[in-house]
Amino acid sequence: MDSSTGADCLFCKIRDGEIPARKVREDDRVFAFEDINPQAPAHVLVVPRRHFATLDELPALGAEGEGIVGRLAAVAAAIAAERGFAGDGWRLVFNVNPGAGQSVFHVHAHLLGGRPFGWPPG
Repeated sequence: MDSSTGADCLFCKIRDGEIPARKVREDDRVFAFEDINPQAPAHVLVVPRRHFATLDELPALGAEGEGIVGRLAAVAAAIAAERGFAGDGWRLVFNVNPGAGQSVFHVHAHLLGGRPFGWPPG
């Protein structure tokens, strides 16, 4: 797959409207939508518009890479607040590469909320 374009990427196709999704929020840098296989009462994927296969690509971008992760976290926090579980606890998860469970190779964060979470995860 071409990491710069994500030509065959599921999330790029969702971003472009080629595949339907229940969108939660979008702006010029990120989009968020409901996970089709939720692992909690609230399970939203927060995704940068620009295609990056994994977080491993972001350090080379310097401040731009940091900005992407920061924006994903800020959008997740806003959604958690809107859904009313910001004070009760929520989880933001990045799975990076197959060994950590990443199955779609477009950077994304899983916002999970609406139930208690244990530690350690997984």
